[in-house]
Amino acid sequence: MGAPPAGGMDRWISTFLDAMASDQGAARNTLLAYGRDLQDFADWLRGRGRDFATAGQAEVEAYLIACDAAGLARATRARRLSSARQLFRFAYDEGWRADDPALRLTGPGRAKRLPKTLAEGEVTALLTAAARLGRTADDRLRNLCLVELLYATGMRVSELVGLPVQAARGDPAMLLVRGKGDKERLVPLSRPARAALAAWLASRDRAEDAARIARKAPASRYLFPAAGAAGHLSRQAMHRLLKDMAVAAGVSPAAVTPHRLRHAFATHLLAGGADLRVIQTLLGHADIATTEIYTHVLDERLKELVLVHHPLARDATLPASGRKSKG
Repeated sequence: MGAPPAGGMDRWISTFLDAMASDQGAARNTLLAYGRDLQDFADWLRGRGRDFATAGQAEVEAYLIACDAAGLARATRARRLSSARQLFRFAYDEGWRADDPALRLTGPGRAKRLPKTLAEGEVTALLTAAARLGRTADDRLRNLCLVELLYATGMRVSELVGLPVQAARGDPAMLLVRGKGDKERLVPLSRPARAALAAWLASRDRAEDAARIARKAPASRYLFPAAGAAGHLSRQAMHRLLKDMAVAAGVSPAAVTPHRLRHAFATHLLAGGADLRVIQTLLGHADIATTEIYTHVLDERLKELVLVHHPLARDATLPASGRKSKG
């Protein structure tokens, strides 16, 4: 059995997170979430005179009960257990422990919530509004390009705003996207998205050239440059732009977010007959189970379609005396 790292539970956590980053390419936000969960568990164990090396199944169960009593949501409790499971499995594999105290625990599970999406007509209205929204012609070209790319590719907003300009050179039929865990994938562009991208790129390059001459400023490496510290359009700015577009399009602003457009991309592809594995690849999902949720979204929409439009379903909502006789 290997010796656990010196330095107590904090050292266990840091060693585990280093392994997650190097072996699995875990994203920074994932590592931060694991770190917060495990630090909370460690603090709870310290208060009871235990640690990761001595905690048994009873302690892990008691911790989950304490999380429930503290009013934590079911999803949060499920994530806390998942973090503990990953740590103890790692400790067992490394020989720091002779057993895995979280192995047989099932936890509270997660409530299955279907992702909310947008109808095709709502997306069309957003695209029309994007082409008209903006103080200048350059702003309008950028806004249309942003929405066209989101809907055509299903990119996450962080992937979109951080796109390097070199990815858009040469009228590409596909974009190379760097996603979670620094993993790369190719996403195809529709004809409208390619046209919007070409128009924005020409406008962007003219503005960049003028700025470089006037201020001797270095050229931006981003497709959507901005003056902030990151050097590109921020996620918050993208959220605000979409809200303004929703108002202009006559769509509820509460219903329009970058992630809803990602959901719309997947749902509309699936409704059009696309293979689930293809959608998984395009979205950059590591697990097909994550993508399968869109089949449930489609099931719900088909059910709603039948309940609203089928004549027998409509008749079923009437009292018996209100139904038409067929005789």
